Amino acid sequence: MGLHRAGFEVVGYDIVFQKHYPFEFHQQDALTVDLSGFDAVWASPPCQGYSRMRHLPWQVGKVYPMLIEPTRRLLQTTHLPWIIENVMDAKLEAGWLCGTMFGLPFYRHRAFETNWFWLQPEHPKHSLILLPGRMLGNRAHMGHDLAGIDMDWMTKQERSQAIPPTYSEFLGKQLMQYLGIRDN
Repeated sequence: MGLHRAGFEVVGYDIVFQKHYPFEFHQQDALTVDLSGFDAVWASPPCQGYSRMRHLPWQVGKVYPMLIEPTRRLLQTTHLPWIIENVMDAKLEAGWLCGTMFGLPFYRHRAFETNWFWLQPEHPKHSLILLPGRMLGNRAHMGHDLAGIDMDWMTKQERSQAIPPTYSEFLGKQLMQYLGIRDN
């Protein structure tokens, strides 16, 4: 949604059908897509294999696909501008974003790697408290779930796997500038 708000025509690919995806969608392994007709590519490989959540007792023994490196290799062959997004533990090479950078009431850190230069906004200091249910958060986050990140077309489970549209809009606007496309 954020890339759409930044001015891009969005087409999505995923190996799993995405019932609530709001744009043109193709069920296909993203690593097999012919990218030659696109101006830019946003890739979000599955994060479970990189997430610190994989160390929880009920996750022990589960095997998740590690697709960042194959995704990077594919994108490097395209000569298109690209963005790879994932969790912080994925250790991507460019930068990261947090909800507090945009005045949003949550942290939700996400890492980004690009083959073009972008500027990361200032990151305000976090003020943590223990929330009900022994969740670590901030006072602004109390009473909010991820519906507050402007993704009301998704289920709660889908939102838990998504990034806030504000992040992709922010990067999309910088990508538009990189491509030489100005705001109307």
